[in-house]
Amino acid sequence: MSINDLPVLSALRTKMQWHQERQRVLSENVSNSDTPNFKPKDLVEPKFNSTGQPVGGFAALTLTRTSAAHIAPSSGDNASFDQNRKVGFLTRPAGNAVSLEEEMLKVSANQMDYAAATSLYGKSLRLLKTAIGKA
Repeated sequence: MSINDLPVLSALRTKMQWHQERQRVLSENVSNSDTPNFKPKDLVEPKFNSTGQPVGGFAALTLTRTSAAHIAPSSGDNASFDQNRKVGFLTRPAGNAVSLEEEMLKVSANQMDYAAATSLYGKSLRLLKTAIGKA
């Protein structure tokens, strides 16, 4: 059995990938805070069953170029998580619904959760090494 097959480590890896993708989405919200008619996006947090496998499928997020002058999205994105469409309730006269305060709170909470997941992942690996006598 490979270490990658352990449900706990697989769930933690999925959680860390979700936090990385969410950080990218939140940074796009912040960078478009002055773009007219921009609506902020967020990701739905993945749910796990008792075996550590994600529950429900994740639909791929795709970026859309609305102008040929826009930079093309990189093809190496891990865009495999559901998008939360219930964000951005306050809209400014220009149609922009990004609140920098809310986005920065989300960024900081996301960063702390990612740090907790990476810490748990590292501790799990150290525990496994101790169990097999390598530490």
